[in-house]
Amino acid sequence: MAKRPVRPPAEMPYEQAFQELEAAVRQLESGERPLEEALALFERGQLLAARCSELLEAAELKLKTLVGDGAGVDLDDLEPEA
Repeated sequence: MAKRPVRPPAEMPYEQAFQELEAAVRQLESGERPLEEALALFERGQLLAARCSELLEAAELKLKTLVGDGAGVDLDDLEPEA
């Protein structure tokens, strides 16, 4: 079976990058990967996490621009609860 080409994280939408990041975390947590594979997976996970962060920051900036100061919406209310 032919392998799909690996898509660079910089070209991924948020949902795809986050799903792949979750899968990478599960694989790393299983502890079943050889060291070389685990390191490569960790490195890709770092790139995916950076992409997710970049897209979330861009979305937050866009939301702040759209809402503006006088709209009566507090963006802190949109933060997930810990």
